[in-house]
Amino acid sequence: MDVQPTNLQISPTHVKMLVPLVLILSLQAVLHIKHAKAKQSCTIAFDKLSADCKGLRLDSVPTTQLPDSLEELDLSFNTIHVIRKQDFVKLTYLRVLKLNFNNISLVLDDAFQGNLLLEELNLFNNSLTEIPFKALEPLTNLKVLEMSNNLYSQASLGAAFLNFNQLKVLSIGGPLVSSLGSRDIYVLKNISLDKFAVKTGTGFRDYEPGYFKSLSTKHLWFDIAFDKNPDLLPKMLKDLANKTFDVLRFRNLFEFQYYTGKRDIFYGLQYVNAQTLTFYRGKFNEEVMRMALKNVEISPIKALELLLIDFARSQNRTQGSSVKNLSLDRLVLSDISNPDIMRFDWSFTWLNHVRKFIVWNVNFNSVPCDSWPEMKSVELLDISNNQLLDSYIYNPLCDTRNTLHKLDTFNVSHNRLTSLSDLASLTKDFVKLTTIDMSHNQLQYLGNGACDWRKTITKVIGNHNSLTSDSFKCLPTSVNFLDLSYSSLDQLDMDYFNKASELTELLLSGNKIKFIPSGWKNRYLRTLALDGNSFGLVSMKSFKDMLSLRVLTAGNNPYHCTCDLYTFIQETTSKGKVTITDWPNNYKCYHPERLLNTMVSKYSPGHLACDITLVIIISVSTTAAVVLVIMLLCYIFHVPCHSDADWVRNHLLPCLENVKPPYRLCIHERDFIPGKWIIDNIIENIENSRKVIFVLSHNFVNSEWCNYELYFAQQRAIGKTFSDVILVVKEPIDPTSLPSKFCKLKRMLNTKTYLEWPQQPTEQNFFWIQLRSVLGKPNSIRPRTISRHSRLSSARSVSLIEAPQIQDPEGPDEEDHQNSPQPSNKCQLTCIEVA
Repeated sequence: MDVQPTNLQISPTHVKMLVPLVLILSLQAVLHIKHAKAKQSCTIAFDKLSADCKGLRLDSVPTTQLPDSLEELDLSFNTIHVIRKQDFVKLTYLRVLKLNFNNISLVLDDAFQGNLLLEELNLFNNSLTEIPFKALEPLTNLKVLEMSNNLYSQASLGAAFLNFNQLKVLSIGGPLVSSLGSRDIYVLKNISLDKFAVKTGTGFRDYEPGYFKSLSTKHLWFDIAFDKNPDLLPKMLKDLANKTFDVLRFRNLFEFQYYTGKRDIFYGLQYVNAQTLTFYRGKFNEEVMRMALKNVEISPIKALELLLIDFARSQNRTQGSSVKNLSLDRLVLSDISNPDIMRFDWSFTWLNHVRKFIVWNVNFNSVPCDSWPEMKSVELLDISNNQLLDSYIYNPLCDTRNTLHKLDTFNVSHNRLTSLSDLASLTKDFVKLTTIDMSHNQLQYLGNGACDWRKTITKVIGNHNSLTSDSFKCLPTSVNFLDLSYSSLDQLDMDYFNKASELTELLLSGNKIKFIPSGWKNRYLRTLALDGNSFGLVSMKSFKDMLSLRVLTAGNNPYHCTCDLYTFIQETTSKGKVTITDWPNNYKCYHPERLLNTMVSKYSPGHLACDITLVIIISVSTTAAVVLVIMLLCYIFHVPCHSDADWVRNHLLPCLENVKPPYRLCIHERDFIPGKWIIDNIIENIENSRKVIFVLSHNFVNSEWCNYELYFAQQRAIGKTFSDVILVVKEPIDPTSLPSKFCKLKRMLNTKTYLEWPQQPTEQNFFWIQLRSVLGKPNSIRPRTISRHSRLSSARSVSLIEAPQIQDPEGPDEEDHQNSPQPSNKCQLTCIEVA
């Protein structure tokens, strides 16, 4: 779509109208910004020793917010322009001051006069047009001074630095520095630094030999682009000859264009005694790589790092491999967009003598079969963070039987691997493999492949995967360290742990395990992490067979606060054999509901509730005591009546039930209905009886149950006479000796004729004639059912029931008697009461 230009004409009148409107809008914007700033304030630590004012868009130091006691102050990422004396004068204890990433263009000479204790000052990435020597001069305690990436054009240090004897870290330079002179850092001759960094601009054009002559540092960082004058690099490397560094680092060696010259610009590397050489960012083609590696090959350098470089193939392909003897302890390829860098000269021979090979975020999509044999010296292979799929690294057609014979550690973490069986197949020929890190993948076992792991594997890091209980079938059993944290496990496979008997450290944090099996045996396990799972029950049985256990982490689980948990915690914390690392803050009750979110440390069910032995002792003792009391009561209420009960059974019943026609009697041990309360049986039988016989003796007077029966018989006689109550005195009783509760019995004995049981056998026949006379002849009754299997009680009552009247005046024969109807509930009953 084409857009045609238009002419916009604004008259002076329009301008006059627009100006006030613009001013009003500008004022509103300023007010809005000021208001927004006013809402933000520094974060002051509780002890008032540090303050965080980072990124608050401050255009000046907020002096009113800062306490005098501050030792650390972070004012980075603001818009401060000028540093004055009054900004920090009251902060006399200040040791760390961060002013990086502001817009500071001026630091006044007396800005730090009140901060003589300052040890770290960061002015990185500001707008300083010159190094503030006067302001820095009193800071003789400085250990860290960051001043690079500013706008000064000269990076020559002044005499003030002669007094910075404690200085360890120094960075200088910026995008406007175009030359480095031989005397620029001469003042550092007596200072031994840990790190020195120098930055120049893209217009860097001049280097005077001798610049580094007086420098002594462990880490030397160059942020220098040699695009326009690559011949300055050999001069600089020559100055570094025979110097010793831990790290020599080049940033943006070629920032905007690839080097295409023929001169070997890395020639001087072979004379630099550096442990680690790092190329950070910058453009590298195959020719530059080859020049660098050929010189590293004959240098003392032991580690090479290629980080975030922009690698490109050269137009002309070389024949054969050019680097075959690169001996390195460590080679790192990180964050490189072109994976062809791994075979930069179309082969992998440059990996022949590399001990530790690390490839991070290079995102290669295959490992050619010819690469495995070239890694014959690799002891550590780290190919993490590469988005690898199983097929990218495991090719069943590749012969790996004679490869990686020295490999000890294999790291494939942070990829997209899914198959445990493929990983086992890949590593089965790594004969010295002891450690494998397969964390942060989607690994699981689908049961569709063999899992033959090397028996040499002792450490497996497998956290953050998608494991199931079946995955245990495809894990190495020779391990002594196993980390399966955050892997979606919901249950444990005891068969696996029985086989993995050498385990000493097991990490299962952050899974979904719902149950800890009791009797989990492992004689060597010392460290166990089970925090963040889903189980709630733990007891002494859970870990009693882990005899070597010393460290346990089990918080953040939905605990059931029970006696088992209480006992386990008490035993574990008191004996001190096992240290619970996250106790007590991560232990809360989930169940029962009334204890939800209660700290387990505050849960105390009581000694009696949880001491099983004590509970058993008390229960047994109480039961025994109750049994003894019952036996004693039975003895008290039953035994004294044996003689009276025997008299009823042996004399009274035969003489009344065996006559023709017979009387029907009700006695408790034969005729009371089972399951009914004793009192209910007493009431019902007395109510249904025509006569009630009380066999009086001294035992009757002492019997509580007989007292009840007499009471109910008296209640029955209320409003009537006592004609239905027959008293049989089995042994002489003095009415005056009766207790007061037998007041009516006393009255009956004093006013009513009673029968006395004669002790002489010759007089007993007359007793029975008198008793039958009082009872009268048996009457006709309706049928009823009386249970013959009644409950035995201490009541000594006997009910006498009259048989139905016989129409035949001659009396019934035996057959008629057997076929006569049974008495009903309203039977005529004689209740005989004995004590």
